[in-house]
Amino acid sequence: MIKPENEYALEMRNIYKSFPGVKALDCISLSVKKGEVHALMGENGAGKSTLMKILAGIHKPDEGEIFIKGKKVEFNNPSDSLLYGVSMIHQELSFISEMTIAENIFLGREPCYRWTKVINKKSQKEKAYKLFQRLNIHLDPDKKMSSLSVSDRQMVEILKAVSNHSDIIVMDEPTSAITEREVGKLFDIIKALKSQGKSIIYISHKMDEIFKIADKITILRDGCFIDSKRASELNNDLLISLMVGRELKDVYQTKSSKTQEVCLEVKNLTRRGSFENISFRVHRGEIVGIAGLVGAGRTEIVESIFGVHPPNSGEIYINQKRVIHKHPKHAINNGMALITEDRKQTGLNLSGSVKNNISLVNLPKYTYFKKIISRKKECHEVDEQIKTLKIKTPNRNMLVKNLSGGNQQKIVIAKWLLNNPEILVLDEPTRGIDIGAKAEIYKIISEYANKGKSTIVISSEMPELFGICDRIIVISNGRLTGEFTREEFDQEKIMACCAGAQKGEKIG
Repeated sequence: MIKPENEYALEMRNIYKSFPGVKALDCISLSVKKGEVHALMGENGAGKSTLMKILAGIHKPDEGEIFIKGKKVEFNNPSDSLLYGVSMIHQELSFISEMTIAENIFLGREPCYRWTKVINKKSQKEKAYKLFQRLNIHLDPDKKMSSLSVSDRQMVEILKAVSNHSDIIVMDEPTSAITEREVGKLFDIIKALKSQGKSIIYISHKMDEIFKIADKITILRDGCFIDSKRASELNNDLLISLMVGRELKDVYQTKSSKTQEVCLEVKNLTRRGSFENISFRVHRGEIVGIAGLVGAGRTEIVESIFGVHPPNSGEIYINQKRVIHKHPKHAINNGMALITEDRKQTGLNLSGSVKNNISLVNLPKYTYFKKIISRKKECHEVDEQIKTLKIKTPNRNMLVKNLSGGNQQKIVIAKWLLNNPEILVLDEPTRGIDIGAKAEIYKIISEYANKGKSTIVISSEMPELFGICDRIIVISNGRLTGEFTREEFDQEKIMACCAGAQKGEKIG
């Protein structure tokens, strides 16, 4: 029988942390048992990542104590945390792109030849193979990280943490960029680690995952501890209420303003090696979802329509007029906007201000005599967007990198809505943001469609597509395998199409 004093793998007691002008953590306590999957929940800005960065040795607490297996510890840097058996999978992937998978996994812990500091490449590769075999992962350890998909890079981050043989593993949004199949593999890995007595701290905005995998759930809000309960004591609505401090009714906005007028039509669009013979229409006021597994070709299709990577053949029509987009500026001039999948890499200037990010695409509107920018007009329109989209920022001059993920995403949307596009394309618009911010973004999308505009939404979350879309098309291996109206929405049938079956066929 486990002694009570040894019951907990981790105890964080009365943790306080402030940054200039912000109290990030206000007397937070967290206790995690051995062999427990403990979910840490809260909206963006609730303090989850700050608390975990203190555990990982990245930040030092202003006050408070940390105990590992009953022993008080102090972490001055991430190395100290690792020495005490704590590993962390960060939400923002950290890897060296020109190094191999094996080199990234064992970075800083490379096996060396005896009595030397020369890295034993053969041993490093063998260790990577053994790790892959143990966890049933199919990757080539010699492949460079730069050649991997976002999904595979995420799996490498997971493998890196597991390879440390740590007793406490923090997983911050580990499934934000992996496929349903890989989520299943991750859950198998978590169950195996749990059976070995390892403790998992799991952060995710995906409610269905939390109730599948978590034993206990701790909720934070605005840097304060709210509650800690067994997962079996909570349900979806109660958890949301504890997270946001209020009930979120009508999370999805389902009112349709679809007309019979076709705004965008794509005919037999093909880009060799990515997708083939893609044809679909989007009506005015309609929200069309694109479903499919990661790597199916969804992003490549919309990027091709937008002129990022022009197609080899096929036709694009906007308002029944054929258009050719050889560059994104052609698409923008024809009334299109594309909100990309990776807001930090391709959607934002993180070192820029809220004002500069929102007005960036629209600077010509504020310019007179071709060179002089009207700051008054620019600031007025930026302030209007901040107010309309409820962007939480102290002022328009705040640096974007200091805002939560949900507010960063709203800034990307604000930038494009200021251009008043006729066709709005959103690629994974709510990835990595909390339920409150999601509800606000769904409302923005719905209101946009209600103005008679056309919207395309790519999402890997089926409830999201079901909740906001009028129609869903399915892409598998670069081909269109199904099209479903709202009345036909059926998760099993759509997933069969995602796996490659044509609509109406069964898999297996």
